[in-house]
Amino acid sequence: MTTTAAPRLRTEPLPWGVIGVTALVATAFMATLVGLVLGGGAEAPLLSDPGPVVRYGLPLAKLLGTLGAAGAIGALLLALLALAPERPEFGRALDVAAASAALWTLASAASGFLTFLAIYAQPVTLDPQFGALLSNFLSTRELGQAWLATTLMAAVVTVLCFALRSPALLAGVLVVAVAALWPVAQTGHTGGTADHDAAVTAVYLHSVFAALWVGGLATIVLIRHALAERLPVVLARYSTIALVAFIVVASSGLVSAQLRMGGVEALATPYGLLVAAKVVALIGLGAFGAAYRRSIIRRLTVSMEAGAAAPRSAFWLIVTAELALMGAASGLAAALARTATPVPQVPVDQLADPTPAEILTGAPLPPPYEPWRLFTEWDLNLLWTLIAAFGAFFYVAGALRLQRRGDHWPIARTLMFVAGMALIVFVTSSGLAVYERYLFSVHMLGHMILSMGIPVLIVLAAPVTLAARAIHARKDGSRGPREWILAIVHSRFAGLVGHPLVASVVFAVSLLVFYYSPLFSWAVSDHIGHQWMVLHFLLSGYLFVNALIGIDPAPYRPPYAIRLIILLATMAFHAFFGLSLITGTGLLLPEWFGAMGREWGQTPLADQQTGGGIAWSVGEIPTLLLALLVMWSWSRADKRESTRLDRKADRDGDADLEAWNAMLAERAAATERAAAVDGADRRSG
Repeated sequence: MTTTAAPRLRTEPLPWGVIGVTALVATAFMATLVGLVLGGGAEAPLLSDPGPVVRYGLPLAKLLGTLGAAGAIGALLLALLALAPERPEFGRALDVAAASAALWTLASAASGFLTFLAIYAQPVTLDPQFGALLSNFLSTRELGQAWLATTLMAAVVTVLCFALRSPALLAGVLVVAVAALWPVAQTGHTGGTADHDAAVTAVYLHSVFAALWVGGLATIVLIRHALAERLPVVLARYSTIALVAFIVVASSGLVSAQLRMGGVEALATPYGLLVAAKVVALIGLGAFGAAYRRSIIRRLTVSMEAGAAAPRSAFWLIVTAELALMGAASGLAAALARTATPVPQVPVDQLADPTPAEILTGAPLPPPYEPWRLFTEWDLNLLWTLIAAFGAFFYVAGALRLQRRGDHWPIARTLMFVAGMALIVFVTSSGLAVYERYLFSVHMLGHMILSMGIPVLIVLAAPVTLAARAIHARKDGSRGPREWILAIVHSRFAGLVGHPLVASVVFAVSLLVFYYSPLFSWAVSDHIGHQWMVLHFLLSGYLFVNALIGIDPAPYRPPYAIRLIILLATMAFHAFFGLSLITGTGLLLPEWFGAMGREWGQTPLADQQTGGGIAWSVGEIPTLLLALLVMWSWSRADKRESTRLDRKADRDGDADLEAWNAMLAERAAATERAAAVDGADRRSG
């Protein structure tokens, strides 16, 4: 009997993991140093020079922190979306994440310390005064607090990556790691006074998705031996992540450049030259990504299916070149953070004569409000625009996949979902977003659309059902988007918050909790609070509507009569809330809406009462639509049940009716017998 020996793993002639990471770090350091010289970031300031160690050390420490964050975040996401927990590759990726997070922790601590030296220009000593200054910087100054928070969160990520192996818990660790980049995003250039929020959002998105992009590829190189024959599969999954990251990095970089440069004439400045060099690097990385998707992964798959035990050196040369280009882009980004921007970054407290609106919002008052300006004034919210764009794209792609497969998916659902995504962009980026900071009525109109209009469209579009049908199921033990979506939908937490009673209470009571607590002030005055507000309105509305008329899975749907009662109770609560605003004589947020200094539009109290009218009238329109949809669904359910019973009767000769009649006849006979016996007893008595 002849047996064929299994192909032996070929020993790689070169340690490509070391070479790839070295190329990443070396080009990053070189690009940083060159960028500091060309952009002027390495020049000594005229006053209070902290010395060359701080001038060069601070951007290099930040660069190491960026690379460490990329390794941690990229490895975690790759493990959660591309690797199988039962295989050695999963543990190797978590080892990469833990080591990278440790580097991130140390680099963040060094960055915070060097930032302190750059600001205070103090020689390093061991006397109590130096320690007191450092403690004061870390506890009271915004920069110090940011670096301290980042260092502590990175340390938590380090420990948890060593300790945890559960995908669900590691997903929480990834959230912590992504959140740890937020304080750092606020310490760099943040746009002019009027563009602070947009600049911070762009910087944060740029940091997060660049980390996913760089860290994912570096992790693949470092765990390549554990992947073995699964390398093409994992590389294809990473390619999808990289494509999304490329789009976000490119769009956020474009927004950041526009805010800091103003126009194309700024390309002649040192900052503009560094931006141009970074754009070239980004285009090169995009070309690498296109090559992966078009040919490299396919050739690698064919090669390994033909018996090759490991990729050829040519493949790893391509990967190393890509890592080197990623390092160059990262280094240029670090140098840009130390380069003066063409558009001056003037904080509000440095303006000569700031208006009340500028003191409160950081931006001057918009033009006098007119309803038509809701469609002409725009302030791009990059975060929600990207979420809506990706949501619409993946939904349409899923519907087309079903169509190509021969499965039916109603076009009306696709149109409703796309309309819902378009409404998200409109509410978060149009004149609604511009004027809601100054007019409570506009804020309330946006609230009603977010919590009651958009959720109806999304629920009727059934995105979870589409995802379950259109996304390919994983067979190798890993969790892809389909597995994560279904795990979340069927989790105990989703079952709790999605229960009709809980969802309705959250939907109704959150009105009072939000508007009559410090949450309202946080949402209108703080950028991250505002994003939380949008997310809360959308999610609470989705859970409530899905419990009533949803097609997607829900933990429990009560009888239709109970659904109408819940809906009517919610309508009554909304009406009560609106009437309380209409008849109220005190401002909900006088230190904000009452202190803007605007001379156009209604008075703040009258505007708040108008907002109450919107909550009462405009907010009831979607509720009335919901009531009609519940009754329509009730009617359809009754019709389906009647049709089912008719078909069953045709099949079995109306056996249920015959059994029912027989039961009634038997009961009647029993009653007659009992009456006869009772009559006989009375006669004998």
